[in-house]
Amino acid sequence: MGKISLKPYNDYCPQTLFLYGTYDEQGNPDFGLFCWFSYTWDKEMGVMCCIGGNKPTKDNIRRNKIFSASLVTEELLGIADYLGNVSGTDPDKMKIGLDIGKGAVLDVPIINDSPVAFELEATDFIEKEGSTVILCKMRNVLQDESLSSDESFEQKLMRIAPVKTTCKHYFSYQGKDLGGWGEPMRSVIKK
Repeated sequence: MGKISLKPYNDYCPQTLFLYGTYDEQGNPDFGLFCWFSYTWDKEMGVMCCIGGNKPTKDNIRRNKIFSASLVTEELLGIADYLGNVSGTDPDKMKIGLDIGKGAVLDVPIINDSPVAFELEATDFIEKEGSTVILCKMRNVLQDESLSSDESFEQKLMRIAPVKTTCKHYFSYQGKDLGGWGEPMRSVIKK
């Protein structure tokens, strides 16, 4: 198969979405939507993530050194899209009726409706031009009990239906277009 050279891009490399949960300076839960997320190994499972720009979520992680990453599913997409498109500086951002729980090991907020949530301890902050790469130790994984069933791994993934993103669009686990950024949040915008 022939190849052509193009400017750098990642259009054909969709990334899984996560809602990062932190507490602000007043102890209020705050969530932001992120996808630059992957895994590391340094004698134990870890996570690396990158947050571009200036965001309250990044400030909270830098200050507290801990946060959660709750997996975004099709069921959560409207809320996740809202949390990703409404500025973290908006004082009413979190007034959307989320079912928020707490981590079991770290003092972090989690999304109870997410089937998987990581409790993460930030160990290294690598400053780049316009973004910060954060290396984390995975301190706990909270998983729905239903994922312990005898179903195949494929059946479980199909059932929880994680969402991916690329090209400013959301896609289902099976590749169905779920709408452009900013579209799914219309189902949760306060009237």
